[in-house]
Amino acid sequence: MRGWTVIAACLCVAFVAGVAAAAPPPLPAEHLEVAHLPPLNAHWAFLFDYAEFSETDARVFVYDADHFRNLGQIDAGYYPGFTISPDSKTSAVATTYWSRGWHGARTDVLEFTDNATLAPTTEVVLPKKRMQGPPTAFNISYSPDQHFLYVANLTPAASLTVVDVAKGTVAAEIDTDGCVLVIPSGLRRVSSLCESGRLLTVTIGEDGREVSRSLSAPFFNVDRDPIFVQGIPFKNQVRFLSFLGDVYTVEFGAAEPSFQPIWSLVTAAERGKWRPGGAQIAAYQPNLARLYVPMHPGGEGTHKTGGNEIWVYDSGRHQRIARWPIDQKRYGAVIAVQVSQDASPVLYAVTENSALIVMDPMTGQIRHVEPKVGQTVWYVYTP
Repeated sequence: MRGWTVIAACLCVAFVAGVAAAAPPPLPAEHLEVAHLPPLNAHWAFLFDYAEFSETDARVFVYDADHFRNLGQIDAGYYPGFTISPDSKTSAVATTYWSRGWHGARTDVLEFTDNATLAPTTEVVLPKKRMQGPPTAFNISYSPDQHFLYVANLTPAASLTVVDVAKGTVAAEIDTDGCVLVIPSGLRRVSSLCESGRLLTVTIGEDGREVSRSLSAPFFNVDRDPIFVQGIPFKNQVRFLSFLGDVYTVEFGAAEPSFQPIWSLVTAAERGKWRPGGAQIAAYQPNLARLYVPMHPGGEGTHKTGGNEIWVYDSGRHQRIARWPIDQKRYGAVIAVQVSQDASPVLYAVTENSALIVMDPMTGQIRHVEPKVGQTVWYVYTP
């Protein structure tokens, strides 16, 4: 037996030696590098992905619609608020982290990212009460001169936090009497949407504290036809769409908001049968004076349903000028639309399957499709 043991040991040693001799040389060491982004332009799309399957790990993907490629991402935490600064140089995320993932010590924080590098720059710790919910243009927002940034709070008590951006400090917290969102409505004014159908407007001083407030008359009927909170901003205007397809345009140029005449997306025969829906329910292109709305056939309670068509409107004449069908079986229903704000615009449509469709805003022709750009992309922001 001892002889067999010696033979087995020799065979084992020979086998190991043979394997060692045949092993390839070690791979060369890799050296990580940081790629430089191309100059930011109007055709970058910031795609908000709230990460349905890992909700503490939302992110914003930065997509180049000229070259059809992903440029990077901004980490965004738990159900964040997101906005881009008026000069387009900075992205801001208001988010929440817990020390143990889903539990533990809570930290609410406002994080700033340099859009030239996608590198974090500074942060401001916030009161532990920021609003956590679906994205809008007004969960957080800058003042027009970027001096202040406003953060909507909901605990469920409603208020807003005023952050002094230059100082990197919280300047004030202002109670909003149950009204939500932070809509910049002047150099030192911010408005919130109330459940009564009114707008609360707060004027603040150079220290960020409240100076005065006013309440508008109701401009829509909450019970008969509520509006989507996903308003569409442009300069001193915000357009709100109702569940039945009425368009409310609010003017913020004066000390008090004013309201343009209401007009409808649908004919009398279509009313209640065709409706807007989704997460980002319209986009406005100022150079074309066009409004883009994903529409679907459906009844009451379908306001979260995406569109199987995109309807196009001349916003000056309040007339529909095109209906663009979307291949719902191939791509899914459209739940978000956005359009770049430049003279040669690009139209974006995001579907329920997180496909990104890049389109010609004049003809509806599809230029490119990214079949999957994230887990659950709900909103598109543009610089």
